[in-house]
Amino acid sequence: MPFCASCGSSVSGSFCPKCGSPIGAAAPPPGYSAPPAAGGLADNVAAALCYSLGFITGILFLVLAPYNQNRNIRFHAFQSIFMNVACIVFSMVAHAMLIAIHLWEFGPLVSLACFGLWLYLLIQAYQGKTVVLPVIGPFAQQQAGN
Repeated sequence: MPFCASCGSSVSGSFCPKCGSPIGAAAPPPGYSAPPAAGGLADNVAAALCYSLGFITGILFLVLAPYNQNRNIRFHAFQSIFMNVACIVFSMVAHAMLIAIHLWEFGPLVSLACFGLWLYLLIQAYQGKTVVLPVIGPFAQQQAGN
């Protein structure tokens, strides 16, 4: 009985019933990784897009079928959601406190810090690096299943 060159399962016919590879075809070279499915995004692009529109794209990538199975993309999606919610809450509290003590002109610095953090995470995700934020990062890892 022949065996599939790709997955090693036993085959009866011209295609593997487990992985769908044609029998008798040459095995892929070592180190070969299949390109993403038609219309699919590379992992680094999908991870960066998780941050692009804040928690909206984070939720979107948790719902979309091929991406919600990837733990790295799920981590970036959860971290994007948690970071954006934390920035919104922190910004509101900081602005209220600054107005209360008559230092309202420093309010834009809080928004600028949140923007800088967002931009840093987006760039690092696009470069394929994983930055785990101090407080919300471990919680995002736990939710992603890492």
